[in-house]
Amino acid sequence: MVCVNETTQTPGQLRSEARIVTGVLHSLRRDLFVGAFALRPLPPLDDAKVSRWVPWLPRRARRLARWLPHCAVGFFAACVFMGAATPGYGSSPAREMLDIVLALLIAVPPVLTLFRPVGAFWLSLLAFVVGGLGSRFLSPYVNVWGDAAFVVHLAVMTLVVLRTRPRMAVETWVVTIAAGAVVSVLAGGGELGQMPPVAFFSGVVLVSAAAVRAWREERRQVVVTQSVTAEERSRRTLLEERALIARELHDVVAHHMSVIAIQAEAAPYRVTDPPPELAKSFATIRENAVAALTELRRILGVVRSEDPDAFAERDPEAPQPTLASLDGLLDSVRGAGLTVEAVTTGSVRPLPQGVELSAYRIVQEALSNALRHSPGADARVEVSYVLGGIGLRIVNGPASRLAKPSPGAGHGLLGMRERVQMLGGEMTADRTEDGGFEVAAFLPVLNPAGDTAPGGRAT
Repeated sequence: MVCVNETTQTPGQLRSEARIVTGVLHSLRRDLFVGAFALRPLPPLDDAKVSRWVPWLPRRARRLARWLPHCAVGFFAACVFMGAATPGYGSSPAREMLDIVLALLIAVPPVLTLFRPVGAFWLSLLAFVVGGLGSRFLSPYVNVWGDAAFVVHLAVMTLVVLRTRPRMAVETWVVTIAAGAVVSVLAGGGELGQMPPVAFFSGVVLVSAAAVRAWREERRQVVVTQSVTAEERSRRTLLEERALIARELHDVVAHHMSVIAIQAEAAPYRVTDPPPELAKSFATIRENAVAALTELRRILGVVRSEDPDAFAERDPEAPQPTLASLDGLLDSVRGAGLTVEAVTTGSVRPLPQGVELSAYRIVQEALSNALRHSPGADARVEVSYVLGGIGLRIVNGPASRLAKPSPGAGHGLLGMRERVQMLGGEMTADRTEDGGFEVAAFLPVLNPAGDTAPGGRAT
């Protein structure tokens, strides 16, 4: 009985292997040949990296330190050139000229990696081949150039891998080992010589460089992802704050529109025998007011649809707070353990409901931030009625005990800024010199509703 081992491959397997080989050759061509000498300058270091690595340097010196990688590569190339171009004792002028030419051929590729990394690899490979063949065909002393050329070529390959992509480590290693094998056979009379250990050592160096490059790329991707996530979180928070403001202002606008509708409906009955044109005008006003109320309710329904429990903790029919409710807010904050002093200056007068609501919310959020981030601190609330608007200043001292971490830090400030910008006002928020925090805002009022008795009060 005879057993026959079938080792033939199916057409599908052959096509799959051919596809793999074609893909490898395509990648090799794209990485090492297409645009090999394209300009890819190495940018200077970021100011953040320089500040993190050498924080003790003066600011002007840090700006110069951004070019440290370029200076390091240039210094290395200068050392290589000086070492390779040093003429031997009793050298002829022709030999000295040959030393200078080969030294330039070896020293230029490291500098070229700063601008054209792939082209620097090919030029360095040429220097390596010339140095290796020179030990056999030019002079017995040229083998020194061959050794130096390989060391510099390994450094160039490492820089190329760090500047491009990790797979360049495999591609440049394969090309270099193939060229080195040919040079060893030609220069060594048909023997590979020290190629196996050199290939292993260079492979370890390039794999390490590829790992560093992959780690840096992964870290860059993580930073980009975190930045995008933070931006999306900030945008979502902004939309949430705007939705909250829209829900609150709906009550204010709906109140005014309801008054308009009621007054327009009752106006014809206040006049004996009103003209038909006047009655029609009031009817039109009422219809438009009712239509506006309907649209407002529809819009509010869309805003509330993503947050059906927005008013679960309070009465949805309750009126929106104003500055007249500020004393109750201060009492509740004092009950939570925050010592608050409130001062009101200027001519106290009623303001538009939107302005009063925004002023109340700004004070509320600022005091909430003081409770959250500065436990045990003292706070001061200043409300200033001035010509053309109202000024707010909420300042708190430093915390007297450790504050618990808060994942929502910064969202309150964003909401306050939205309210101020909506009214065309101005706002600043920053830390004080003693370690506390200060929020100052001005809300303009173009048409004040009225005045009351002048004077100020302090609580």
